[in-house]
Amino acid sequence: MGAMGHESLSREVRRIDLSDFDSRKEEIAEQLWNAATEIGFFQVYNHGIPLEQVRGAFVLADRFFAQPEAVKAQWPLKRNAGWESRAQVRPSTRTPDQKESYQVTLPRMEGLWPSEQELPGFKDGVLAFESACWHVGMRILSCFAYKLGFAPDFFDKAHDPASPGYQSTLRMLHYFGVDAGSLQGQPGIWRAGAHTDFDTLTLLFQRQGQGGLQVLPGKEMESQEWTSVEPADDVITCNIGDMLMRWSDDVLPSNFHRVRCPRADEYLGPRYSIAFFCQANEEAVIEGPQKKYPPITGGDYLRERIMANFTKY
Repeated sequence: MGAMGHESLSREVRRIDLSDFDSRKEEIAEQLWNAATEIGFFQVYNHGIPLEQVRGAFVLADRFFAQPEAVKAQWPLKRNAGWESRAQVRPSTRTPDQKESYQVTLPRMEGLWPSEQELPGFKDGVLAFESACWHVGMRILSCFAYKLGFAPDFFDKAHDPASPGYQSTLRMLHYFGVDAGSLQGQPGIWRAGAHTDFDTLTLLFQRQGQGGLQVLPGKEMESQEWTSVEPADDVITCNIGDMLMRWSDDVLPSNFHRVRCPRADEYLGPRYSIAFFCQANEEAVIEGPQKKYPPITGGDYLRERIMANFTKY
């Protein structure tokens, strides 16, 4: 999975309109289900988060990552919360991802927030954006609950932010700029090596002109046909995670994806993105309607996966 493979130009990553959600829910659920089962990735628009709020979240991320490393080191990664740099080593590549990140998992943030003096308005802005992402995620997941035969609020309860076992995470990402000369002779270096996400559903915000995200649907594994997912300011790119794959008895695929380094003729500057991982609460029990796999709690599942991918947890 660490090889370059080939790029496919023919596969479509569908864009789905979430407007008039309550009156169109069944129609939207069918569109989401079809896109998810066929490729595992899709993009949504008219999702309810104002573009100004998305852009404001990127400004907060810019301000955070602009701090000196000695300052950011005050808030070290611990239990999927805090700051890390080049600490994520993918099993697919065995090399560190060329990025840094700041992760917000609400019950675990004691001592990990910058002060008002250090970054004015940062905490309040991040909390507001985290909440907005949660609501969009639960709206999408309610469609999958409908298709799987679960109660409409099934995933809301399994991802309840009021629980001390809440595990959903907002992750700000800064992929380092690339020196054109360093691209030669380093085929094993990736901004993010090939991986699947551990969670139920991922919402990803990307900046226009800062591409690199590619997906590999499971049926293309042997041919290594990767499809680029183009960024746009007004859409959220979504993908199914391992938790939902297990919850669906493998009907919904959690597919491999990666962020490749830019080519010498492409934009070589830093890449910023923001991901929200809908992750089942520690106490939530993951078990599909057909009970294909034994039940496992969200806490046990996530702990196993993170320990295999980070140098510290």
